Amino acid sequence: MAKGYWINMFRSIKDPAKVEAYRSLAGPVMQAAGAKFLVRGTPAKVYEHGAMERVVVIEFESVQAAIAVHDSPGYQAALKALGDGAVRDLRIVEGV
Repeated sequence: MAKGYWINMFRSIKDPAKVEAYRSLAGPVMQAAGAKFLVRGTPAKVYEHGAMERVVVIEFESVQAAIAVHDSPGYQAALKALGDGAVRDLRIVEGV
């Protein structure tokens, strides 16, 4: 079975405190699910319509596992804490 990946690109961060609250809640949920963080930080360089904002890539055992984490009560609580603190583009994709 192919791995699943979250590709999370921040478009803007409006409230760093809310982002930190999100991270403190989301981190344990991710760890419990066996997620592996592959990328976490700002781009070294952007092209085309890329934004010089935070990017996070997380590996899961499968797409189904990635979706299950997103839809879990623990992660939904993290999203609630984030609220309007950031504008993000989150995609779940299957690895090759």
